[in-house]
Amino acid sequence: MPELPDIVVYVDALEKRILGERLERIRIASPFLLRTAAPPVADAEGTTVVQLRRLGKRICIGLSNDIWLVLHLMIAGRLHWRKRDAKVSPPRGLAAFDFANGTLLWTEAGSQKRASLHVVAGEEGLAALDPGGLEVLESDLERFTAVLTSANHTLKRALTDPRLFSGIGNAYSDEILFEAQLSPLALTQKLKPDQIERLFAAVQASLLQWTERLRREAGNDFPEKVTAFRPGMAVHGRYKESCPRCQAKIQRIRYASNETNYCPNCQTGGKLLADRALSRLLREDWPKTPEEMELLTRERR
Repeated sequence: MPELPDIVVYVDALEKRILGERLERIRIASPFLLRTAAPPVADAEGTTVVQLRRLGKRICIGLSNDIWLVLHLMIAGRLHWRKRDAKVSPPRGLAAFDFANGTLLWTEAGSQKRASLHVVAGEEGLAALDPGGLEVLESDLERFTAVLTSANHTLKRALTDPRLFSGIGNAYSDEILFEAQLSPLALTQKLKPDQIERLFAAVQASLLQWTERLRREAGNDFPEKVTAFRPGMAVHGRYKESCPRCQAKIQRIRYASNETNYCPNCQTGGKLLADRALSRLLREDWPKTPEEMELLTRERR
């Protein structure tokens, strides 16, 4: 799912192309996309784009008649800038927004249609879609600490909860926790002050660095290579590859459709975290170290 750095770069690219431009037509190809009935989509046509904004992991397009188009890409949704009146073809094609200078095309890979479009009126309508998470790049350590410790969750859950922190998801939370050298299963209310300070610094550094990196990669082009798995990432998506800091093998925890990647050397004091998909079966036999996991893996071959 595109997260804060990706959404910021999308907004940058859209500002260069559609800010001040007239939205001539909206073509919706997927019946699952539009999640609101009022105001009608037709009210957005013929208006001018006056503002673009990020709301968590959503892209908000503000129009001259005080209507907002709120795009939530979810996991597989992506945006593309094409020539005017570009074809929008189901099942991948969800919608097209036609301007005089080009068409913003919205696609979604896969069969699960999770992306959503909300058409809302004014700041009040926009606020109703805000989960309320803290904007970490606008926060200080004191406010960050208060939100982090407001409930006793694992760090992974806390960082990715949009009601607590805005714009952080599965990929960048892995990178943040690696940078802070903290376990994804550490409990928020049991962290020491120096650990919280380290986490706060890692959150800001990771998100700022990746935003700037993605801006450089996109340049003046529209960002077409938006992905949760990037070559420069330290741990996310790098299961069994070498840690860039200590060369230990990156490990993972899988649960539902999510995967958490971490370095057992740098983050968990050499302990291997139980994978919930297997730990109930292995119970007390679950390996406690990466070395034991390697031995177990070799024995099963």
